[in-house]
Amino acid sequence: MAHGVAEGASQAGATVSIRRVPDLVPMQISENDGTPINQSAPLAHIDELADYDAIIIGTPTRFGSMAAPMRAFLERAGGLWSRNALVGKVGAIFTTSGTQHGGQETTILTAMPTLFHLGMIVVGLPYTFEGQAGLEAVKGGSP
Repeated sequence: MAHGVAEGASQAGATVSIRRVPDLVPMQISENDGTPINQSAPLAHIDELADYDAIIIGTPTRFGSMAAPMRAFLERAGGLWSRNALVGKVGAIFTTSGTQHGGQETTILTAMPTLFHLGMIVVGLPYTFEGQAGLEAVKGGSP
């Protein structure tokens, strides 16, 4: 999904950088449980967020909330918060889960206060976005 979001932003003229947050699970456990460990995206570092004009956060939905690695990463943003380093930057969130009603909306809604606390301007798809309209097929969540 991150690559799809990046493609759309690039087509709109943005320079895009995809990063991933560090895992919280030891490597041996990740290898044993099938977690993807050889991802192409380099690790994100919290201080580099200040270098971007916009930050789009993607996280899997876990029990109606963002995944623990993303939460742990964002909780390291206190230094950025104290210097107002992200104030006025554009922020957005995308998520997915293994089911149609797996808590995607609550994940987005509970992630938004973090961006607000950091002073970001949170944006999303307007209700007029045609790609989510219609009832003939499942097309994603509401705006």
